[in-house]
Amino acid sequence: MAPPGNSLDSDEEVSSARRLDDAFLEEQRKKLLVERARYVRSAETMAAEAAALLDDREPGDLQFDEESGEGDSWAVERERDLALSAAARAAVELIDEALKRIEEGTYGTCVVSGKPIQKERLRAIPWAAERVEYKAGGLRRR
Repeated sequence: MAPPGNSLDSDEEVSSARRLDDAFLEEQRKKLLVERARYVRSAETMAAEAAALLDDREPGDLQFDEESGEGDSWAVERERDLALSAAARAAVELIDEALKRIEEGTYGTCVVSGKPIQKERLRAIPWAAERVEYKAGGLRRR
């Protein structure tokens, strides 16, 4: 138990007492590599689908009538595919940063406070760079 006046909660106390062991780091590295491959495939697939929608489009195909509304839905589908591709690429960047932190020996340390990130958070989101209290309300989420 933390001494009175110490702001460390019990999870921080345990994490501080023993840094992340090699087995945990290797497990996380493997998870990150699997997730990275999945997001790369997703980004490539979505970008290819967006390109295919554009390639399949003929000049003059745009219709403005009651059936098609304000033009074809292809533009909406293409924008959605591009947005999903961009989100997947952003996830790959976060994963690459986490892999770099493993190599540098800083994985599991909050980039905001320098305090240990809870292991359960790292298990749930292996690329987490901040403690949950600093992440709450943030935009960088999967």
